[in-house]
Amino acid sequence: MDMAYYPIDYPKLKMSGNVSAPPVARVIYSRPQKDNRVIFGDLVKYGSIWRLGANEATELEFFQDVTINNQKVQKGRYVMYCIPQEKVWKLIFNNDLYTWGLKIDSTKDAYQFDIPVEKTRFPYEAFTMEFEESEKPYMRLVLGWDSIRAALPIKYQEDRSRKSEDP
Repeated sequence: MDMAYYPIDYPKLKMSGNVSAPPVARVIYSRPQKDNRVIFGDLVKYGSIWRLGANEATELEFFQDVTINNQKVQKGRYVMYCIPQEKVWKLIFNNDLYTWGLKIDSTKDAYQFDIPVEKTRFPYEAFTMEFEESEKPYMRLVLGWDSIRAALPIKYQEDRSRKSEDP
């Protein structure tokens, strides 16, 4: 299992006492390895549900309301999965928490977003999810594996000075 935060350096900021607000977002996911396999179109079938990793379901949590593709997404925790195609991925946020990765109840889907896919020059050996800086007030959740990369643009509230409880 791995975890990524936005702001990217949030754990360091929190430990050093330089931030009192919770992060904007975090993602918790498993990191399968490429291991000389053909990933997309073979291991991960086009048009089929993919849990975005291995084992446990991938969880995405927003600590504030955000906007994705002009759609407001409520603060909260979601299971995230994907239906990949060659040129576009459909990312789905689902409210069925505490589920294992292969047991997805699509009746609990809350949001869906189509994001373009691009080829990379250098392959990712391990499935990777990370937040990336963008022009404020935007960030991107980047998903990469093998020679494929997709990025979900997320608009957030810039005011990080508010006091709140620990995440």
